Amino acid sequence: MTQPSSPSPTATYRLQLQPDFPFAAAERAVPHLAELGVSHLHLSPVLESVPGSTHGYDVVDHTAVRAELGGERGLRQLAATARAHGLGLVVDLVPNHMAVPQPAGLNGPLWEVLRDGPASPYARWFDIDWDGGHDGRLLLPVLGGPLGDELPHFVVAAGDGVLRYHDHAFPLRPGTEELPLPRLLASQWYRLAWWRLARSELNYRRFFTISELIGVRVEDPEVFDATHRTVLRLVRDGVIDGLRIDHPDGLVDPGGYLARLHEGTGGRWTVVEKILTGDERLPASWACAGTTGYDALRHIDGLFVCPQGSGRLFSHYRDFVTPLADEGGDWEETVRRAAYEVVTHDLAAEVERLVRTAARISGRAPRPGDHAPWALRQALRELLVRLPVYRPYAADATRAATDAAMLGRAATGARGAFRVPEEARAVDLIHDLALGRCPDEPDGDGGHGDTPDAADRADRADFAARFAQTASALHAKSVEDTAFYRYPVLLSACEVGGDPGEPALGPDAFHAYCARVQRDWPTTGTVLSTHDTKRSADVRARIAVLSECPDRWRDVLGSMAEAAVCGVGSGVDGAGPADPMVSWLAWQTAFGLGAPAGGAGAERVAPAVLKAAREAGLRTSWTEPRADYEEAVTEFVHSGPCGPLGAPLAALDVELAPFVRANVLGAALLHLTMPGVPDLYQGSERLHTALVDPDNRAPARFRPELLAELDGGAAPLDLSAEKLRLTATALRLRRRRPEWFGAAASYEPVRAEGPAADHCVAFCRSGRVVTVLTRLSLRLVETGGWWDTGLRLPPGGPWRELLTGREVPGGALVGLSELLADAPVALFAAE
Repeated sequence: MTQPSSPSPTATYRLQLQPDFPFAAAERAVPHLAELGVSHLHLSPVLESVPGSTHGYDVVDHTAVRAELGGERGLRQLAATARAHGLGLVVDLVPNHMAVPQPAGLNGPLWEVLRDGPASPYARWFDIDWDGGHDGRLLLPVLGGPLGDELPHFVVAAGDGVLRYHDHAFPLRPGTEELPLPRLLASQWYRLAWWRLARSELNYRRFFTISELIGVRVEDPEVFDATHRTVLRLVRDGVIDGLRIDHPDGLVDPGGYLARLHEGTGGRWTVVEKILTGDERLPASWACAGTTGYDALRHIDGLFVCPQGSGRLFSHYRDFVTPLADEGGDWEETVRRAAYEVVTHDLAAEVERLVRTAARISGRAPRPGDHAPWALRQALRELLVRLPVYRPYAADATRAATDAAMLGRAATGARGAFRVPEEARAVDLIHDLALGRCPDEPDGDGGHGDTPDAADRADRADFAARFAQTASALHAKSVEDTAFYRYPVLLSACEVGGDPGEPALGPDAFHAYCARVQRDWPTTGTVLSTHDTKRSADVRARIAVLSECPDRWRDVLGSMAEAAVCGVGSGVDGAGPADPMVSWLAWQTAFGLGAPAGGAGAERVAPAVLKAAREAGLRTSWTEPRADYEEAVTEFVHSGPCGPLGAPLAALDVELAPFVRANVLGAALLHLTMPGVPDLYQGSERLHTALVDPDNRAPARFRPELLAELDGGAAPLDLSAEKLRLTATALRLRRRRPEWFGAAASYEPVRAEGPAADHCVAFCRSGRVVTVLTRLSLRLVETGGWWDTGLRLPPGGPWRELLTGREVPGGALVGLSELLADAPVALFAAE
């Protein structure tokens, strides 16, 4: 952990800036957000991006603040208004990539590279493998069809030095303007190609599998300075107070980058979008406050999943869907198959670059391995698909032992994929190179006595970096963007940082996590909803209740018999149910959204279900869409879950409403009072039901009049108002007493006593704040309620419950049936 040089936020509020919600709109929201109780606004990327972008991650110019949002003047005005209301600004920064825009001239540095090739001073900016085929040219996969078919659509504007193709424009290499079209195309520093060639022929690093985003080499100090100059100037000027770093796992050396950034910002509060899996820990050497908080999301959500019920829900899912093991029948098998598909198909170009580099290194070794390209390729694939985390960090000494052990286990499994043991030695080479070691050197210290030359050192460093970057892309695409959609047993568990195979976590695991965060990363970020979550926190809270009543969910679907399944045929004869898996997913999605019967929610549910089907890639996909199948799914959503057949969902919704309330309020209170800095996504201070993007990126809407009514003493009339009151109460407490929640604070579990103790989660912050909430409330009611279970409040006090005003003496043992009589949560303070 690195302590920030300025005070950390007490809470941040994420705003998705876009042309329909620019700086001026954010400025108008400042008085309300200050009244809500946050300390900082958290802005999506503010630098110049592709015109019309609704997210801002497609940066085209690092030197300018985005004009569509109001430019630098608008940002400064927003900062001034925020400061006048006691708020600071945290800004999202995108160091990993830039856009390959349409037209290309929107990205000035890239335009010059396309015109002048590797001799351009900007060539060092971009992660391009000029030796990766195509006669030393950069492949641009932008054509709608094969080159020969598209030739009639090219227009040469010789006077402007521009080549046009529909809405695209590319610079012409000087002196080639008058050449015949075939020769002109062959003479450029770029090769225009059919978009389908990207997966296997691309020779630049991209963001995951998005060819419209090209990797930037911020590890180069000159590139870092050029791409960060404007942001760092705004930091020095006091406009920006903190940073969120997007996708650090795409960088060559995230730790080195963060150290340079820490120096440049003077140590401002910075969090990184690092997704931790399992027991993985954030590298201790990183100069940041912590992660953006998906690890907190996992530990909060897991508390509200019933372990026994989720197992029974899986049994009902298996009976309904009858999936194959590697198509949603077994989580690990589903992940492994998805990983093989992605590494073989979608990331073929990235793997081939690693194969070429490994072959060069092997050929220079004192004892050449004679590794065939196919063996290197297989070794790479087999190692990559076995990594349980997003990536290793070869350059980080604090992770060396952990990464070596992890890669060692992966290598053991990878060797078993080879029939000939001698050929499996290719795995040893890839294993050593991934760890940054020389071939045949277990300790990496030059054991064979030969000093590698500069080219060999460069290749080994390049391989270790590319391996890690490819591993990160593979994990994201195979797990988050494929397996999550093939294993929809409990959709609330299919979330960034989540583990659908083990969705439930108990109170002990939560308390251990919180104690570790308070000790190691006390000002890390925490989140429940973001612009990237596949379902907002309140949608997940609704779905999680199904783990407590799996038989009721089975009965709801069973009551509709064959109508519960999308009815288009599968196979060439069109017979039988089309896709029970997508049907299961559609019903859960509609329940999670609370979509009313009659079709009102279909316009939101249908696009989300179609996106899930395309991401899963089993019946349709983004690149090979099946129109008949997609039309049938859309019709099914309109007539089924969101149509007349959806009436049983409405009845279930009414039946489960009290337990949904407990989940919504419980998760919100945990998020707002646990260790770390809570980040609220726009609108989530109230009941916020949103699905995957673009549904979750609509312009923000606020209800300042509702907050004023509640502050005036009005009682909450619904769950949304109740959540708003709870949120404002907790945020204002954090802002009023930051020392109770910050780096010097403490965290202690408070254990309930009695037969229903596991249904209560409680903890004390700094001896001054006690959070109490109910988990698995449906199961609690089914087993008779709290009975004589009680909670002994810490000594001191008196303890005042901030939502009701009641007081409890310190050290008192209070029955939970009394303590939580009016609400499933309570927030006590001893001020």
